[in-house]
Amino acid sequence: MIVKMKKYSFIVYYRQYNSFLEKLRETGVLHVIERPEGVAENDALREKMQLAARVKNAIKLLEKHTPEKTVYAQGSGVQSIDTLLKVESVFAEKENLWQKLQHAEKEYESMEVWGEFSHNRLSELKTAGLTVKFFSCNIKRFNPEWEAIYNAFEIDTVGSTVYFITVTNPDTQIDIDADPVKISKNTAPEILKIIADIQKKIEEQNALIAQTCVNEYNNLKAFQAGLSENIDMDKVLLSSNSAVENKVMLLEGWCPEESEPALNELLEKENVYFETFIPTEDDKVPVKLKNNKFARLYEMIGELYDMPNYHELDLTPFFAPFYMLFFGLCLGDAGYGLILVLVALLARKKVKEAMRPIMSLLIWLGSATVILGTVSGTFFGYNLLESKIEWLESFKVIMLDSNQLFYTALIIGVVQIIFGMIIKAVGLVRRFGWAASLSTWGWIVVILGAGGTYALSSFAGLAPEISKWGYIIFGGAGVLLIFLLNNLKRNPLINVGAGLWDTYNMATGLLGDVLSYIRLFALGISGAVMGFVFNDLAIQLSGDIPVISQIVMVLIMLVGHGINIFMSGLSAFVHPMRLTFVEFYKNSGFEGGGKKYKPFSSYKEEESLF
Repeated sequence: MIVKMKKYSFIVYYRQYNSFLEKLRETGVLHVIERPEGVAENDALREKMQLAARVKNAIKLLEKHTPEKTVYAQGSGVQSIDTLLKVESVFAEKENLWQKLQHAEKEYESMEVWGEFSHNRLSELKTAGLTVKFFSCNIKRFNPEWEAIYNAFEIDTVGSTVYFITVTNPDTQIDIDADPVKISKNTAPEILKIIADIQKKIEEQNALIAQTCVNEYNNLKAFQAGLSENIDMDKVLLSSNSAVENKVMLLEGWCPEESEPALNELLEKENVYFETFIPTEDDKVPVKLKNNKFARLYEMIGELYDMPNYHELDLTPFFAPFYMLFFGLCLGDAGYGLILVLVALLARKKVKEAMRPIMSLLIWLGSATVILGTVSGTFFGYNLLESKIEWLESFKVIMLDSNQLFYTALIIGVVQIIFGMIIKAVGLVRRFGWAASLSTWGWIVVILGAGGTYALSSFAGLAPEISKWGYIIFGGAGVLLIFLLNNLKRNPLINVGAGLWDTYNMATGLLGDVLSYIRLFALGISGAVMGFVFNDLAIQLSGDIPVISQIVMVLIMLVGHGINIFMSGLSAFVHPMRLTFVEFYKNSGFEGGGKKYKPFSSYKEEESLF
């Protein structure tokens, strides 16, 4: 759900303002309303933000090059740009060495073919009136006559390329179909020594980087903290307005209702005049989500699309169970789900605190895959429905064949779409009252009423006379709500026209939305088929040599199922998101455009979004 907010406006005497802001930051509950134009026009702030980006990048480099379980030095506590410059310099030197190494290795590749020779001897020959030139050409283009005409000597042949030299007088014009080669000032053995020297320097630089990581990490984090606090303070100051000949400072912000006591206590203690306001429909209020442990895991998925705006419902707890169900159907293999659960359980104990909720989410998704993979009758590509295992017979009653899975996917789609329409109607009632939601309720009545009547008459033997009256009652109520009562403030004729347009959009859009859920069936079946194919390949290609055959079979199955888990898992992550953000969000009336709640507070390391 979305936490309720209150708007605060402060009036503070200018001499007390900086002190008040420091105490406000310590409270850490107010989301300051920033003036973007003030931030964009301030050169000093832009420079600080650019510096902050450099610091963040340097910290990432340190973390990337720090071995696991490294104990960082406590740090000097001094916040200085010298720390950043020191870290950047050690990495810049390593990058410089890498570039030299790559250049030397490329140079060695071009000189290796010429072997070991003396540049001094070449100079002596030139002094004596002989010029040595280096060439290469395709072996088919090499003309043996060059040996007599230009004193050509073949040095080596690599693949289809011949490398040779010519020894001629300086005035001799060499006209041959070959490519001249530029020789390095160092021979191949000399370049090898240069490469070894550079590699040694890189090892020394790596040791220096490791030491720098230990000694400077906490210093750099402290510098980042101070810099971030300065940036936040500058933004608040730029978002403040002055009045009464610059003697009074005005500031506005948003505070969650649950945090009001702490803020009010500070304001009363500081004798600051303030006013509070309840948000209106036109206010752009920051959004703070507050969900239970299960739904909180899916907030990250929702934020990949957009944050809800403050005035609508948070759809996270509503799409979370569906997303888990969709993932299980798309991956659709109980064995794959079991692997996800085991990997997540093991990784959860070793990863950083911020990553643990992701592992928890993976456990939920893997568990759903185990259950729905069992329902679809697939275990590591093996079809359980066709198995002859005795103890599995009692479980086959809950397993679905491909036709049943197809219709199940469509039914789930209908259920989620209708559920989304109900959420939309409730949201409209909550924001604008019942009158604004009548058209949506009309469609719900038509779909549920007429659809339920059809199902009862087709499968439960409902009498035709009762079915007829069911269609009349539900259809009539729907027509009344959709065509006449969709807007009580408009002319009825305009309402009829709007109802016709709504009917066209609903008729064309609803069918497409429902058919989109076929992907749940298709992806599950395709993953199962791929698993079966890899099993079949493992058996057919393993041969009949004892022990070796079993090893080959296991290797093929490991590689094949590994590829299938990755590809199917990627599809199972992406396509349920598509169904959520397109079909469900559209039918739920999702608007989005919300801005995340970020209170003005003392800097601390980024916490998990969960």
